[in-house]
Amino acid sequence: MGFNFRKSINLGGGVKLNLGKKSVGVSAGVKGARVSVNSKGRKSATLSIPGTGISYTKTSTKKRKPK
Repeated sequence: MGFNFRKSINLGGGVKLNLGKKSVGVSAGVKGARVSVNSKGRKSATLSIPGTGISYTKTSTKKRKPK
């Protein structure tokens, strides 16, 4: 079993600062739609139907250069 750490700080105006064990990120949006990016280059967009628990997330990662 591993331990995780995650903390979200609301900065106002629909913007959140997300702190994790391995990265820091920022997300912005309104109820039902949000986009985010973190310090490792991961970008995601989430669409949801509020109050239902139904959501869809599309994630893209930073492509690594071949060695």
